[in-house]
Amino acid sequence: QLQLVESGGGLVQPGGSLRLSCAASGFTLDYYAIGWFRQAPGKEREGVSCISSSGGSTYYADSVKGRFIISRDSAKTTVYLQMNSLKPEDTGVYYCAGLRAYSGYYTSLKRSDFGSWGQGTQVTVSS
Repeated sequence: QLQLVESGGGLVQPGGSLRLSCAASGFTLDYYAIGWFRQAPGKEREGVSCISSSGGSTYYADSVKGRFIISRDSAKTTVYLQMNSLKPEDTGVYYCAGLRAYSGYYTSLKRSDFGSWGQGTQVTVSS
């Protein structure tokens, strides 16, 4: 089974940047779309961004569009989420998740579409 491990979280001031990584073990990500989700205290987990298995399609929630960039490395073992112009409302635990996709361009932000989840990494945006 695909196993994912997130890293790169931390404490950052408003307006700052962080880059999160999602590393796969046991499998390459050739056939998996990867999504990033976040959960703030007391709130539902929400989809943030997704990249297709080919890397040719990306999808962003409106709340992060223009500030976050999702990408994947050429070895297809790691997906990144570059987060710029961070706001306090971006605070939460960030999870990456894998979706076995039969189309190289399929993306989704529906939690139920994803079957493999990492353990999460904390992002705190505060002055």
